[in-house]
Amino acid sequence: IGTHLAWNYVLLILLYSINSSFAPPTQHILEKSEAVPSKLNMKLKDAYELLLSFFRPVTCHRKDEQTLIPCHVGEGLNTTECLENKCCASKTNDELKCYMPFKDNMQLTFRLLVLVAGGFLVLGCLPFCCCACLQRSQCVNPLRRANNEVEQIVQKKRAHSEDTYGLL
Repeated sequence: IGTHLAWNYVLLILLYSINSSFAPPTQHILEKSEAVPSKLNMKLKDAYELLLSFFRPVTCHRKDEQTLIPCHVGEGLNTTECLENKCCASKTNDELKCYMPFKDNMQLTFRLLVLVAGGFLVLGCLPFCCCACLQRSQCVNPLRRANNEVEQIVQKKRAHSEDTYGLL
């Protein structure tokens, strides 16, 4: 019961981290002078950003020793504009500042651990799945192939039984 409960907690933490890391990116609003890119290019870019955000997690939680780096989009932004530009909003001394998010090494370690554990689980189950599929295959398993000698004996017995029942 204890290991089952532990696995449930691990699964919940995994689902929570995947859900937070695959959050849809904020949509980019096109200016009048910008051309609309093709849909395939947008899908590839979104997939790349998703993959990059999975392997480079960031957080807005500041530790005491970390220094705030101003966001590259400007300083006089309100909270919404700051968050739309993937920056962190901070309210210090009644003045709103926009700063760059910090690398989250703990989240990266957890994600890599789950990814590696999932890979080992798949690699561990792969031989069993292959054996189960190949065991049922007539091409690979010689016991599944029809044996000519047995087939001839069965046909002779059927013919003999038909002859016997035909006379009755």
